[in-house]
Amino acid sequence: MGNKPSSGEMFGIPYNFERPSLGRLLSSYWQPGKGMLVEKPFGIGYTLNLADWRSWVVLAVVGGLYLQQKNATTEDSAGEAANVDDDDGPVEVIVDDD
Repeated sequence: MGNKPSSGEMFGIPYNFERPSLGRLLSSYWQPGKGMLVEKPFGIGYTLNLADWRSWVVLAVVGGLYLQQKNATTEDSAGEAANVDDDDGPVEVIVDDD
């Protein structure tokens, strides 16, 4: 077998498995003048370009959704613990088709 390339593009998706340096890691996440998505410094695909304002909007929305989900899960588990004692058993529902 020959040497396989450690970076390139396959099916339109970039990949890079070269050992990243600290400078390359930092510069890949901050590229002014480029789009919102840039090639990852290591691995497969794209990552957010933190020099683009749209990336910060995406991060804020994801953070807000995460906090909302975390708070909802905490409230649900606290509510379920309080309702365990109030359980009256199964409920029968009768539907009259008139």
